[in-house]
Order: sequence, then C-alpha cells, then structure tokens
Amino acid sequence: MPTDPRPTDLPVGIHDLTFRTTSLSLTHAELARHTGAGLAKYHQGIGQRAMSIPAADEDIVTMAADAAAALTERHGTHQIRTLLFATETSIDQSKAAGVYVHALLGLHPHMRVVELKQACYGAAAAVQLATAIVHRDPAQQVLVVASDIARYDLDSPGEATQGAAAVAMLIAANPALAAIDPVSGLCTRDIMDFWRPNYRTTALVDGKKSLDAYLHALDCAWVDHQRCGGPALKDLHTVCYHQPFTRMAHKAHRHLLHTAGVEAEHGDIDAAIAPTTTYNEIVGNSYTASMFLALAALLDNAEPLDGVPIGLFSYGSGSVAEFLTARVTPGYRDFLHVAEHQHAIAQRREITYADYRQLRAHTPPVDGGRWEAPRASAGRYRLTGMHRHQRLYASTTAEG
Repeated sequence: MPTDPRPTDLPVGIHDLTFRTTSLSLTHAELARHTGAGLAKYHQGIGQRAMSIPAADEDIVTMAADAAAALTERHGTHQIRTLLFATETSIDQSKAAGVYVHALLGLHPHMRVVELKQACYGAAAAVQLATAIVHRDPAQQVLVVASDIARYDLDSPGEATQGAAAVAMLIAANPALAAIDPVSGLCTRDIMDFWRPNYRTTALVDGKKSLDAYLHALDCAWVDHQRCGGPALKDLHTVCYHQPFTRMAHKAHRHLLHTAGVEAEHGDIDAAIAPTTTYNEIVGNSYTASMFLALAALLDNAEPLDGVPIGLFSYGSGSVAEFLTARVTPGYRDFLHVAEHQHAIAQRREITYADYRQLRAHTPPVDGGRWEAPRASAGRYRLTGMHRHQRLYASTTAEG
C-alpha cells in the first residue's frame, strides 16, 4: 500500500498571491519637469515610469490589510495559525504591524503574529519560515505579508526610486501557483550600503556601494546555491530579482550569466527579464514586496509557464541575500488574479509634484496629540488618525 510522502517530499509553496498599492502616483514625466532631467534618465536609465505615493491615510498596514483580505476571503482562515509580516518601514518599535492587520481582518485569536526585518530581504525569510511550518504540519497554512513604503530625501538621487506596495501570499502544501525548492543559497556580509537610523524618517544610501554590494551578494548566494546542489542557471526559465529600480534586474541577470559561464545576447537578457518588471516599473521600489511583485508580473504575463523552474533572488542591504528556486505549478493560470492587480494600479490618481511636496510636508504629530487623517484612500482600509501615540484604523466600508 502506498504511504503518504514524508513532509520534506511534499510540495510546499505559494498557493495564492495578490498585491495592493496606494491611491496616488507620481509619474517620472512629472518628476522630470521638476528636476530638469531628461525623461530617458528615468525611463531608460533606471527603468522607472511612475511611483506609488501614499495618501495621508495610507501606510504599510492599510496596504497589507487590503492585500491580505483578498486571500482570506478566497480561502478562509481556519487553516491559518501564523501571520508573518515583513517590512523595513515599520510603524512601531515594539508592536508588530501584523497585529493591526489581524484585527482589521477579524482573524481568530489562535494565531502567532510576528514582524520580520532585514531590509528588503525580510519577505524571503518569511516565506522560508512559512514553508518550514507547513512541512511540519501540512494541514496548516501561513499568511505572509510584505509591505513597505520607500521614501528618500527630497531632491536626492534616490527620490526617483521611491514607491509603495504590499504583497500577500498564502503558503500551503500542494500549492496552486509555485512550489519552493528545498535548496537555496545564502550570503550575509556586514556593509553600510543602505540604512535608516531610528531617528530618521528617510533612508540613507551610498548608491555605488549598494549596487556593488548587491552584485557581490548575488555571486555569493549563487555560489552557495550551486554548492548545495541547486539547478544550473541554464535550466531556469528566468530569475525574479529584487528590483530597487527595474534596470537593476537586467544588470543583475547579465552579471549572473557571466558568473555562471552562460553566454547570452543582450536581447536574450531583456526578453528573459522584461516580463518580471511590468509592475515594479510603475509602482516603484516596494522593498520587501519588490521581488514578489516581480514574480506576480511574471505569472500574470501571457506566456505559459506550467511546470517551469524559475529563480528568485532576494537582496536586503546591510546585507543578507538568498537565491531560491521554485517550480510553477501546472494549471496555475486558473488561480491568477490579473484583473485585480491591474485594477489596483489603474485606480491610482496621478498627482502633481507640488501635490507630492505638500504630502511630504504634512506629517502626523509626535507629541501624542489628536490627529485626524484627511480621507483620501481608495482602499478598503485607512488610517483614521492618531491619539495618545496610538494609531487608529478602520474599514472604509464601515465608515460609509
């Protein structure tokens, strides 16, 4: 009589995935009118066309809850006992942002909720932790959320690479979208390429050092991945890279092909990477969510990927990196939500640079006073205000 597969043999991975972003957007054409830069610097140079900008009543919690609600409504919550929230733009030094999401979604109390932080890498770690939980108990599912708002100093080089988004994933046995392979490559190195001290609201970055650190980490993780028995690069359909700006993915793939000794024409590289950049190029950098937005773009693309192996490279400044592989589940297209994703982007309202500066100038009080957020969000949840240093949230449907 055949026996059940051991937990390590059971396919575990991404059963469902969806994302949400903000209600506002700033195009790079509008930004160029302010900076005086040629539009090609943004469109071709860094591969960005627009960036999501949060309204005053939007933050990492509202985006995350909006994305996660879609999953819980589709699948229920009875199998979910863990919610992992990855972010590097946390709203509290003590309380996990996922606890707010837990409350907004009305989830049952018998659940662990944890926030993970390591720059842009945190969500990849969350997925790995989630797969381990499911391997231990295949009856469980884990809700993983990655939500971030990338914000840099005004008129700084990084300003053009801002953005915001949340990705929610349901990790489960026998996943409908993609199974995560057990082998991965890891790399950690202490380097100050990008950081945000507690007393700052915007990040600090050494651009050249960060690009070099990214490529160094890619080499390091890839060598470890191969040492551990991972598939060769030539056997992967493509790689979804972390995309601080989308041209970085093209640069990274060219670099990895060279490292792996695989010859490819420039057009072949663009053809392999372009399907992974369609969302990030109009949403901007979403830190922990970025690599999974690349995966969403690849899956939502019209090209069939049934049974195809793909690579995933996550890099978090500071730095920690991981190279994973996954196999797309046959029949995955029946479980995509392309129209939902396109609507999340299309519903954004374009703002002027002056509007954007005005939003940046007005911040909630830090003295514990009462503050009511102006209602602007088009999402399902909003930050209604703050009082006594407490953030207050509500469903926009409940508010009427």
